[in-house]
Amino acid sequence: MPPGPETIYGINVFEQVIQSRGMVLAVLVLLIGLSVFSWFVIGYKWLLFRRIRKDTERFFDIFWRSETLDAVESASEGLPRCPTARLFHAAYTELNRFKGTGKEDSDGSTHLGGGFENIERALRRAVQDEISHLEHLVGFLATTGSAAPFIGLFGTVWGIMNAFAYIHPDRPILETVTPHIAQALVATAIGLLAAIPAVMAYNYFTGRIRNFTVEMDNFSIDFLNILKRHFFKD
Repeated sequence: MPPGPETIYGINVFEQVIQSRGMVLAVLVLLIGLSVFSWFVIGYKWLLFRRIRKDTERFFDIFWRSETLDAVESASEGLPRCPTARLFHAAYTELNRFKGTGKEDSDGSTHLGGGFENIERALRRAVQDEISHLEHLVGFLATTGSAAPFIGLFGTVWGIMNAFAYIHPDRPILETVTPHIAQALVATAIGLLAAIPAVMAYNYFTGRIRNFTVEMDNFSIDFLNILKRHFFKD
């Protein structure tokens, strides 16, 4: 039975990668490495953000149900991956530095004369640290998404230029050039395969980071209002 058209003209991408040589092979190896590491980052950040979401919801439940800040601090110690819990810890630590200098009001609450600006600075610094932590490795996805197509295109151009070196006057041009052009075009295809999921994941994680940042900013405002109402009365 004669082979069908798909057997004659079909292209085995894996075979094309194996048969590649020189600069084209180096480009393919680089793109495959970028793709593999991008998928590792995607899986790691997805699991991390999922855990952060659960811990954040649990922390908010603890915070609004607890009657004292000491109870919140004790309960939040079991949430090491929660950015909002770490914000609270930074502000709580700064607050404790001024408790010994305060005076007790008639209603039993402690009135601190100063230090509110220090707590504000501690919260702002903590928010920036948490944003930096959330953005860790996400920038690599942006780099892969923007650079991979151009790296693949470079491999394709290089491979096409080398393909003309195999032209022989005694053999048909298509027979000698086509396999090398196919190998070169695989570089562009792999570059796109590496870039597309990286760009999609980058946009997704950027949105998640933006949501976490809004939650941290809102919590900072609410917590500062609570502190001002109970500890920094005018």
